[in-house]
Amino acid sequence: MKENNRSQNEVLTKKNSRKSNKKIGVAIVALVAVAILLSSLFAYVPVGAIGVMKTLGAPTGRTLPNGVHMKIPFIQGVENVDVRIQRLDVLCKAVSMDLQEVNSTIAVNYRPNANNVVDIVRYLGAQLYVEKILAPAIQESVKATTAQYTAEGLITERARVSAEIQQCLEDRVNPHGISIEEFNIVNFDFSEAFNKAIEEKQVAQQDLIRIQTEQEQLIVKAEAAARAAEEEARAILVRAEAQAEANRQLAASLTPNLVEYEKIQKWDGILPRVSGGNAIVDFRDNH
Repeated sequence: MKENNRSQNEVLTKKNSRKSNKKIGVAIVALVAVAILLSSLFAYVPVGAIGVMKTLGAPTGRTLPNGVHMKIPFIQGVENVDVRIQRLDVLCKAVSMDLQEVNSTIAVNYRPNANNVVDIVRYLGAQLYVEKILAPAIQESVKATTAQYTAEGLITERARVSAEIQQCLEDRVNPHGISIEEFNIVNFDFSEAFNKAIEEKQVAQQDLIRIQTEQEQLIVKAEAAARAAEEEARAILVRAEAQAEANRQLAASLTPNLVEYEKIQKWDGILPRVSGGNAIVDFRDNH
């Protein structure tokens, strides 16, 4: 009897346990259903994004600002488009006008236009417009512009090349509602042979500059020496002219004395004889 009662109690316990588990399962399912219903009743648009309302998967043309919004469960949905400035880095391969292979890294800051988010969702997809439009447009813009310059021109006219690539890119993506906020060429990378040729050219230019500088210095020294020689010759001439003038003046001052000296040298020591009180003695040379 005791064993039979024990068996009956165990059976009742198992039945009650199964009923409890069933009720718990039903409650959980109900809670999940309510949660799903509530989540499908509301949509959240995060900061920096614009929500595009969709009915049965198709954009309605209605946009939603940041915040929580109600929608029809299972019929309406919201696709968020981030309209903040974002950055995309792209590795591009191109060929220059002189057929040099050019690898470049391009950094682009971009954002979708707020007025075009509906078209972006309708025709491109909020997560695919970069892959479908922006990235290919960057590649094509780089190739088209690079082909118009020699490899050396890409280096020497980098600012102009960058501006032309950006303009080409904007022409391609603006019709799709994408704005280019900033464009930068991070670097140009050429083949090893071209880099070596550029290095050799730079060395040759430096040598040429050095030789020209040395030649200019020699010319300056030669001109300075010529000016010094000219000034010395002029000084010598001035001194010679001064000496000649001094000699002339000396000669002019000595001439009367020399005449008297010659008279004395020629006098024979005999005094002239005179008669009369008015006689005049003439010592001039009578010879």
